[in-house]
Order: sequence, then C-alpha cells, then structure tokens
Amino acid sequence: MNQPTASSSIWKVIAASSMGTLIEWYDFYIFGMLAKTISVQFFPEGNDVAALLSTLAIFAAGFIVRPFGALLFGRLGDLIGRKYTFLLTLVLMGSATFLIGLVPGYKSIGVLAPILVLLLRLIQGLALGGEYGGAATYVAEHAPANKRGLYTSWIQTTATLGLFVALGVILLVKSSMSNEAFDAEWGGWRYPFWLSILLVGVSIYIRMKMKESPLFAKLKHEGKTSVNPLKESFSHKANFKMVLLALFGAVMGQGVIWYTGQFYAQNFLETRVMIEFGQSRTILLWAILFATPFFVFFGWLSDRIGRKWIMLIGMLLGVLFYRPIYQSFLDSVDHTKIEFVDLKVTAKPKIEAVPIGTTNGFVRTITTSYASANGWAYTETVRDTVKQQGDEIVAKPTIKYTDRQLPKPVFWKFVWLVFIQIFFVTMVYGPVAAFLVELFPTKIRYTSMSLPYHIGNGVFGGLVPFIGLLLTTSFPADPLVGLWYPIIVASLCFVIGALYLNNKIDPNVND
Repeated sequence: MNQPTASSSIWKVIAASSMGTLIEWYDFYIFGMLAKTISVQFFPEGNDVAALLSTLAIFAAGFIVRPFGALLFGRLGDLIGRKYTFLLTLVLMGSATFLIGLVPGYKSIGVLAPILVLLLRLIQGLALGGEYGGAATYVAEHAPANKRGLYTSWIQTTATLGLFVALGVILLVKSSMSNEAFDAEWGGWRYPFWLSILLVGVSIYIRMKMKESPLFAKLKHEGKTSVNPLKESFSHKANFKMVLLALFGAVMGQGVIWYTGQFYAQNFLETRVMIEFGQSRTILLWAILFATPFFVFFGWLSDRIGRKWIMLIGMLLGVLFYRPIYQSFLDSVDHTKIEFVDLKVTAKPKIEAVPIGTTNGFVRTITTSYASANGWAYTETVRDTVKQQGDEIVAKPTIKYTDRQLPKPVFWKFVWLVFIQIFFVTMVYGPVAAFLVELFPTKIRYTSMSLPYHIGNGVFGGLVPFIGLLLTTSFPADPLVGLWYPIIVASLCFVIGALYLNNKIDPNVND
C-alpha cells in the first residue's frame, strides 16, 4: 500500500502540480482561441477559409505530436523521476509560447512565418505530451486510495481552467484597445503569448520546491526503477493490452467529448452562428465557470461507485444530445423566427462595387448594421447585383449576418447549452486520471498512461475543430455535419468500454 501524504502536504502537491499544468494548458490554448486572427497574420491574404484551415491544421499538429512527447518525457519520468521531467516540459512550453508572440507576420518574412509557428507549435505539443502524465501520476502517488479520484480531479480541472484563463486574458486585452490595434501585425493579440513567460517563471519557482513522488523515490532507493520503460510498457502483452483498452475504451471518447464541448462549441458560435467576438467568448467563460466544480464532484463520486460508468454515461449523453443542442443554436438566430422590436439602422450603410474582369460589370456589396429595442444587434451584408454594359442583371442575392449580439434571454440560453456540453466533459474527464493511474505499475506508469492519454485526447480530440470545419466546408448543405466525427468516435468508445472495462477500483498503486 502507498503511504498517504499528510493532509496539508497533499494540498501543496495538488496546488503546485495544478498550477504548472494550468499554465501549460493556457499556453497551448491561446493559439486556438486566436486562430481566426492568427490565420490573417501568418498566411497570405485572399482566401480566409483556406487560411483558417491552415491555422487549425497547425493547431492540430500540436496535438498530433503529443503522443511522441508522451513517449519521450514519459520515459524520462520513469527513469529520472517525475519532478525534474515536468519542470523541463514547463520550460519548453513557456519558451515556445513566448517565441510565437515574437514571430513576424507573413507580410514581413513570407512563408518563413507559418514555418516558424509550426515548429514552435510542435515544441508545445511535445511539452504538453510530457506534462499531464507526470502531474497526474505525481498527485495520485501522494493520494490515499479512497481519495485518489477526488485529488486527481483537481488536475483534471486545469485543462478547462487554462482555457478559462486564456479566454479571460484575451478578452481583457481586446477590451482595452480597438479592433484594428488588436489585429495589427504587432498588435494586442501577441500580448497573451508574451504574458506566458511571467506565468511560467512563477510556476517554475513553485515546482522547484516540490519533492519527488514517494513511490518513485522508494523504487529508486531500492534500485527497482525500469531500465527500459518503453520496452516494458509495450512489449509485455498484458501491459500493452491495458494501453489499448485505455485508448479505445476510455480516452478516445473522452478526447472528442472534451474538444467538442469547448473548442468546437466556440468555433461553431463564432463561424456558424456568427456571434460577436466578445459575446461568444463570454458565453464560454460563464459556462466553464458554472461547470468546473463538477470535475471535482465526479472525481469524488468515482471513489465511491467506480470510474467506468461515470465516464461512459458522459460519452453517451454527448452522442445523444450534440445534434439537438447545436440545432438549437441555429434555430435561436434564425431571422425568419425572430421578432425584432423597433429595428433600426445604427450606422450609415457601406456600399462597395468590385469590377468583374474587363467587363463593365461589377458586384455590389451593401453592409448595414442594425439594432433592435429587444436586444438584438447584427451586421447584414448583401451581395446581390451584377451590372454589365448598362444592363442590370440581378443574380440570386446572398445575405450574410455577422457580429450578432444576443438579447439577455438568448444569451443565457446559449450559456446553458454550452454548460450542458461541459457538464458531459466533467463526467468523462473528472475520473480519468485516477482510472489511468490504477491501470499501470509504478515503474512504467508515466510512460504507459501518457501514451494512450495523448493519442486519445490529443489526436482524436485535437482533430475535432479541424475535421469539423473540413466537413462543414465540404458539405455546406448540412451545418451540423461536423458533429458526426465526435459522435461516431464517442459511440465506438462507449461500446468498447462497456464491453471490456472493469469498474473495480484498484486500492494499491504501489506495484
């Protein structure tokens, strides 16, 4: 049996581990939060969708390399210890984030700009791949058996809280300047990247004061640490079976539920529902704030009734309710169903005429901003008329609504709909650290649990925004087509987990 750490000490362990992990998530997610702005800065002008897809591809690249980081730093963690390994990952992550904020834009250095950002993004992914397994293992190896789910659930809050802090910092910076100043090549969007170096400095100071995990220290003292963690993790049939079961029966589904509930939701509100930048992020902030305590609740509950069914029910709820939730987003802003009260034009309409080739024809675009007395506001862009050689040819008009601002009742409805999705996230994510720790023996735990976690969470989950946008662009007739990816992956994971996972809690992780 592992010796439980004193109550006051365990909270110091949790605080130090959580602080560093939260900052790493903050570093990792500000890129995703600013994807639309970054796509303009680091890619050539002319095709906004292609630029955003390229940016999301770079964002996804950071996820794809996470398993390699898990192998690299997991091996180090099992060889030299947990403490020094996740100190190293913290330094790498913070440095890469800070340097992304220093890369000149495409207009200044051309194609070198996206290449440099991609390289730094890969370093971020490698570092994050080594961070989570170390922090979760470190806390679990200090925790008593009957509170392992509760204590490790604090580590589970850090991914969502990192997102919360990233959103808060971005909103704070953006609210202090004009849109032009924020979006400029050396504008305010870079500040959240630069702030990272200060946060990392604080976290390094805290982590330097931590001691090595007692279970690992005992193994090291007895000379029983693994000589080759990679070989022992993946060449032993029984252990490799656990790696596969953890991936396909739990973490794969957890990953897509996590990224759908937070990143896909934000992208959808911004690019499909066309909600104004600040309001879309405020919706997410409130939903995260209300839902975060449930990570700890489900971690605590898993110590009493087991981890398996809490995680699997969270996946099933996502499968069943994603399409109704996202359809409700669209229905709520359908102009044919909204009753606008005293709708007025708030600024003089802008009219642009773009010539068509060498003909006398042009495309006319009229942009008008509206606000109603019952709280709605939006910008309408109508592109409707082509004139050639004096004859007016009326093409089918296209009407686009952007920068929507919602009235209070609809705003809180949207907070509720995002909250429900993050509630599903807390079910699948709250107990998962304790679940993974209990699957693997101490001497190869860092390596063995890190790999399935980062393939499931980083690759399957991290591809949700990119595949979602790709599907939506390829099949524009169905605005909800992007949801099929997380629904199918979560369904498969639910079936595998229901059939093969064990709900029994392992009281002894000192093996």
